[in-house]
Amino acid sequence: MDTRQPLVLYVSGRITRADAPGLCADLECRLVGLDPADVVCDVGALTQADLAVVDALARLRLTAGRLGHTLRFRGVGQELRLLLALVGLDETVL
Repeated sequence: MDTRQPLVLYVSGRITRADAPGLCADLECRLVGLDPADVVCDVGALTQADLAVVDALARLRLTAGRLGHTLRFRGVGQELRLLLALVGLDETVL
């Protein structure tokens, strides 16, 4: 039985397209050198749900995947859930 706790990344406030590279760089720094594992991205404190947020979350998922990790989203509100479903990322929601 695996008892390791997943790494949790908190994303909050208002996210713009300009924020995506910094979020990805932060995640990459936290993941480099770690064994592949689950990563949870908590988005419960986001203040809006729009395509800039979806873009940032998709990029975070790609960043984690390139490093061998699985990224899933927690705290997803109804509006964001609908947008994630629209772009095929709804299977990543916890």
